[in-house]
Amino acid sequence: MFDDVKEWFLGLGAEYGVDPIIFGAIYVGAIPLFFLSLAWIGKNVRAGKSPVLPILAAGLCFISAYLYLIVAGTNVPWWVYAFVAVLVVFGAISTVRSIRSKIDEARADAV
Repeated sequence: MFDDVKEWFLGLGAEYGVDPIIFGAIYVGAIPLFFLSLAWIGKNVRAGKSPVLPILAAGLCFISAYLYLIVAGTNVPWWVYAFVAVLVVFGAISTVRSIRSKIDEARADAV
């Protein structure tokens, strides 16, 4: 059964023109960078600096794997774009909440 799932998963890459290993590496590799960006946001807020650059970095880390899919992919069905859009919206909401809590914590520590 594992071999069937593996074959299906790797077959998707060939069908849509993306390498699933690269997609997975970008996805997993961006996770620590995303959390580092959140820490950077807190550090900037505590220091009274602008959090814009770390917020942009966090956003880029969050969508990097999906950017690869959109840029490199071919024959990708419309529902994949819709699914990616839903993931980005929910991820953005979650990230905004996380950023707000980091900013609130940083401001509380600064007082």
